[in-house]
Amino acid sequence: MNDEYVWVIDDDKSIRWVLEKALKQANMAVTTFESADEALQLIRDNAIPPNVVISDIRMPGSDGLSLLKQLKAVHPDLPVLIMTAYSDLDSTVTAFEDGAFEYIAKPFDVDSVIERTQRACQLKRDQPQRTNASTSKVPSHEQTDELIGDAPAMQSVFKAIGRLSKSKITVMVNGESGTGKELIANALHRHSPRSDKPFVALNMAAIPHDLMESELFGHEKGAFTGAQSMRVGRFEQSDGGTLFLDEIGDMPATLQTRLLRVLADGQFYRVGGHTPIKVDVRIIAATHQNLEALVEKKLFREDLFHRLNVIRIEAPPLRERREDIPMLLNHFLEKAAVELNETPKTMSAEFKAYITALPWPGNVRQLQNTAHWLTVMASNNTLEVADLPKQDQELPTQVDSNWEAGFRQWANKALHDGEINLLPTATSTMEKILIQVALNKTQDKRQEAARLLGWGRNTLTRKIRELELD
Repeated sequence: MNDEYVWVIDDDKSIRWVLEKALKQANMAVTTFESADEALQLIRDNAIPPNVVISDIRMPGSDGLSLLKQLKAVHPDLPVLIMTAYSDLDSTVTAFEDGAFEYIAKPFDVDSVIERTQRACQLKRDQPQRTNASTSKVPSHEQTDELIGDAPAMQSVFKAIGRLSKSKITVMVNGESGTGKELIANALHRHSPRSDKPFVALNMAAIPHDLMESELFGHEKGAFTGAQSMRVGRFEQSDGGTLFLDEIGDMPATLQTRLLRVLADGQFYRVGGHTPIKVDVRIIAATHQNLEALVEKKLFREDLFHRLNVIRIEAPPLRERREDIPMLLNHFLEKAAVELNETPKTMSAEFKAYITALPWPGNVRQLQNTAHWLTVMASNNTLEVADLPKQDQELPTQVDSNWEAGFRQWANKALHDGEINLLPTATSTMEKILIQVALNKTQDKRQEAARLLGWGRNTLTRKIRELELD
């Protein structure tokens, strides 16, 4: 008899068949169910539980999230892999909050599901048994702008937010301007135990340096010329909640020292004050800069960098999630139509293909601004390429096309700096980039990605393992 026993629950017969066949080939015993209610009945009848459960979310009767909750109530250590074709932030976070081992977006790669199932089985064997599970629900919150995206890069962001939903750990969000770093920070707050407390955002780049200390820590009356009354700073305002420090790389050195002390002690003094103030604040920092490079140049404290960089989330630029561009623009067009009291614009197929190929250097912010412009300026309800602003009507022909010159420059500099073994380094980096781009293009379908690269599927799987891309 096989050591691993897996339940597969999905109302789609073809999904059940594919997974059952693949899992059995991986030497696992499998039972399939077309509804969550069938599986729950077996649990209520005190049947021996499996090692792992793989379940869809949307099914007739009880859905996958309800199944997850009920399974965890009875068997808290049972790993549950949740699958769905409708991957969004809220359902991802809810799944992780309720104890999901992994969240898998459809269409999925079968090899990847097998690997995750095997990892879950190993975890089940290794972990000590617990007597109960704790599942905390996020308190209700005011709805804000939401993160949207089906691209693998955004699914990684959703998973990170979900895994951090019960934590108060410090997080660093990296990303180019306009990629939605504050939206990620806001989502981390709203899907945390602090969601009923304040979320306070402060952009370091927007505040004069001589006012930054007072802005962060507040000041006492008479602390300096013009301080005619006591002022509460952002740390006090966010007590019990989350303080989002955007563009942290622009913080002056003197304030970096003070911030480090607050992170270490949880207390500070207002400017001109003599009484320590104790606060409980979760810090989420963000930057578009390379903080490691700033540390090397002594422009950012190394100890503060390590304090802030406990968990890092990368906010992907639009060029790394092109498949999301039509969906995002449609969302912004609908919002703009409501705000401006206009009829919502729709997009022709040619228009969708064209905007997907544009570089969007301003990322999501630029896309949102374009939606407002189109809502006001486009004369037809169905958008065509000619409706775009003039500067966007010609695709740049040289975007990233001069890679050979850049590669030559890198090789010359590396040799000048005395580096050796250039070929293995360059080959490894090239293969990593090509694999990542191909998997992103095919939404992690390895068979299709291998075809695009000119490899066999086994070669791609071996390369992913060798290059540690999993």
